[in-house]
Amino acid sequence: MTALLDSDLDRAGAEVGAELTEYFLSDSARWLWRYRLNQLASRPECAGWLAKVVVAEPEGTVVGYAGFHGPPDEAGMVEIGYSVDPGHRRRGYARAILAALMRRAAADARVRTVRVTISPDNAASLATIAGFGFTEVGEQWDEEDGLETIFEIPASEISASEAPVGGSAHSRRA
Repeated sequence: MTALLDSDLDRAGAEVGAELTEYFLSDSARWLWRYRLNQLASRPECAGWLAKVVVAEPEGTVVGYAGFHGPPDEAGMVEIGYSVDPGHRRRGYARAILAALMRRAAADARVRTVRVTISPDNAASLATIAGFGFTEVGEQWDEEDGLETIFEIPASEISASEAPVGGSAHSRRA
């Protein structure tokens, strides 16, 4: 993340073992890298839960980044966050990422609830979560993203073998 904040795609790519695109240097990505580095500095236990590079298989192409906002909180809740590079959207990667993150969360005995928050006017993200069993539980105001609808699913309802529709992907440390 430090290399990305330094606009050094080559160094960042070498650190994760994948060729990164300019998307990782976008304003929103740079905001995230800064935020996550500050989070790691104050809460090292977040390591392993935060943003990772998403690589499509079998091509080995980097299609975005994904992770959680942190480890499970005191109530056992984790919140998913992901972003697909615009050049790779509408190919099923977001659904594959979401399914993989849900399985990752459900595999941790500390996780009781998985959450996603989405702007009410983000039709693409609302369509992405459709069919995954999320229930709308409220709204919140996010200082960065504005109004968001909160969706949750109990981790116990996530199938370990749930197969996503569309592309497949795995993640590497960002």
